Amino acid sequence: MNTAISRRRLIWLTLLLGTVSATGPLAIDLYLPALPEMKTQFATSASLMQLSITSCLIGLALGQLIAGPLSDQYGRRKPLIAGFILFGLASLAMAFIHSITLLIILRFVQGLAGATGQVMARAVARDLFSGQRLTHFYALLNTVNGVFPIIAPIIGGFMIHYVDWQAIFVLLAIIGVLIALAVALGLPESLPIDRRQTGGFSASLLAMGKLTVQPSFWPLILATGLVYGALFAYISASTFVFQTGFGMAPQTFSLLYAFNGLGIVVGSNLPGWLIKYFSNRQQVTGLLTLAAIVSAIMIVSLLFPANVWLVSGLILILVILIGALLTLTVTIIMDQATHNAGSASAVIGLSQDACGGLVSPLVGLSGKSYAAMGVMLFLCSAGALGLVKYQHRLTNES
Repeated sequence: MNTAISRRRLIWLTLLLGTVSATGPLAIDLYLPALPEMKTQFATSASLMQLSITSCLIGLALGQLIAGPLSDQYGRRKPLIAGFILFGLASLAMAFIHSITLLIILRFVQGLAGATGQVMARAVARDLFSGQRLTHFYALLNTVNGVFPIIAPIIGGFMIHYVDWQAIFVLLAIIGVLIALAVALGLPESLPIDRRQTGGFSASLLAMGKLTVQPSFWPLILATGLVYGALFAYISASTFVFQTGFGMAPQTFSLLYAFNGLGIVVGSNLPGWLIKYFSNRQQVTGLLTLAAIVSAIMIVSLLFPANVWLVSGLILILVILIGALLTLTVTIIMDQATHNAGSASAVIGLSQDACGGLVSPLVGLSGKSYAAMGVMLFLCSAGALGLVKYQHRLTNES
């Protein structure tokens, strides 16, 4: 479906849905500069602190499995509003804790609630658009998403410089409440009653299961998960690699992280520029090949003296490629989801957040070195490339 929408309405939808979909990742980006300070205050290890990232991602993954089918049955607005109220409450609670165990638990709840944003943004877009318009709208959403990794670490870094880390979670609580209000007042329901899933929640889960096992879906679903895993290999390791390994100040790291966020913005728009010359599937194959090559170069660089500029440059190239690949893989999958867009979005989110959650603690095993990060970036890129080629073969055979 391609709904006629005014330019003003399109801008509002892009800003609102882009913000809604970014809130889960924002809960990670905003507090990254605080990880070393929180590690000291909680008297815990870097691996356990990174487990707080993992628990949030697991919550995001499981929450989408609930929110997606529910939204196909009851619409998009109600789950969004309820989710962000819970997000705000969980964020506020984290400002008052003194235990790493409680932090990990509340981060899971925060992710569970924030999952509604990621599911609904993709589903609402699919309710309204298809084809090239869907590709361009997802590019716009990812552009807005890319702004948050730019500004969030800067805000987090300067907040840590002037106030305690608890203030970051108070800010997240305020953001959650404001988004719930914005959705309640400014987002009409996009899924008409006659297009909703019937038969109860179990029927919605069954439809999601059937969708997942289709040959045209599951390899791409796993591939987009691995691409997201590559992104979190960088996100989870970066603060320790650059601040501890290279001795970078928190404010300098925040600026570097923000600059790489700009790379995601640029990458998100690449598919729109390249579509004149290459199909979406051709772009995915080519960009994954390039990502595998760049990450292999990062691994080889470990044989030589560490160079912060070389590592930074390779990471910038990779995040540009990841930005493009996330837009492309999600577009290809969602464009096939003519029905049950919420369930399709949930499966995408499950794959992405599960892969991100698995990768996050693994990259902490090498401490301040970027060895584990480089290896995971290569494995994710090469694995996704293999899945995409396998999907092409399955599609051609059928």
